[in-house]
Amino acid sequence: MLVGGIGWSFWSREGRQWCVSTGGDGRQHRGMAMTISISLEQPETFDAGGATFKVLDDGSSTSGRIGVVAAQLAPGWAGPPQHVHREHDETFYVLTGVVRFTSGTDSLIAAPGQLVTAPIGDPHTFANADDQAPASLLCTVTPQRYIDYFRELSQLTPGTDGRLDPAEIVAVMARYATEPYRPQP
Repeated sequence: MLVGGIGWSFWSREGRQWCVSTGGDGRQHRGMAMTISISLEQPETFDAGGATFKVLDDGSSTSGRIGVVAAQLAPGWAGPPQHVHREHDETFYVLTGVVRFTSGTDSLIAAPGQLVTAPIGDPHTFANADDQAPASLLCTVTPQRYIDYFRELSQLTPGTDGRLDPAEIVAVMARYATEPYRPQP
């Protein structure tokens, strides 16, 4: 959750004050307005079938327009079934390791510093491409409502192999305007 309360002043090169914010509900702006939110609490963290998710921005600072999640992927993590979102976009920024992204029948390996975008309607999935080392990435979702999908996954019980049941994942997806995608041969 994001918490305000820190005041900021920005000055233009001409020496004019650009913005003053006292934080929280007592914001005071001059000139152009900018709101800065800084996370002051421990982020919500949960595990879901071999991946650990940390909610960095729950959307409260943007009226739900965007959410940000950090994901730590276990070595060889196979990822969710390939799927299509009908109501939100996702971006993935690889921090460490290598992550395989698949869209339809096409796959690519993204390394640290690479950004992959999955717009509404594009089939996709992602997985840790290295079975010997973890991978980490930042994921944005717009709107933030899809963060609850990750939360719901954490409530599912993994099988003996540590993986979540694909049928249960598909049931959770359906609640978030997301459907499985099966590429045509």
